[in-house]
Amino acid sequence: MEEIREAAGDYPDRWTLIRDVVVLQAKLIVDGFRDLLLVPASLVAAIVSLASGDKDRPGPQFYQLIGLGKQSERWIDLFKAYENAPEELRRENDFAVSNMDELVDRFGSFVVDEYERGGVTAQAKERIDKALDAIQRRHPPE
Repeated sequence: MEEIREAAGDYPDRWTLIRDVVVLQAKLIVDGFRDLLLVPASLVAAIVSLASGDKDRPGPQFYQLIGLGKQSERWIDLFKAYENAPEELRRENDFAVSNMDELVDRFGSFVVDEYERGGVTAQAKERIDKALDAIQRRHPPE
């Protein structure tokens, strides 16, 4: 019986849990609203960046928006309540890859390898470059 009490001492009390649940729900709503705004805004910023930059150097608009998104992510701090979790429940790196960027990098390496072999991605890149060059000729940088 004594061991159970000691182990339970690491757990937050019920009001901490209730607060964490309520705060998480509020943060999920704010985060979802932010994501809902970022989907179209990021596409518009990407198009503006591609159209307003030089031939091989896009404009800064997309990355400026990403910077704002990163700041809002830190401000929302969605999973702050995880700090209240008992030590035994905290796990790091349970996924096969450490984060989504690593998965994207792996896929990107595959695409680059395919491109270097002259596969379909090389043809697609050439077509996309031509289309972007045409857009930039119509809308030269100011």
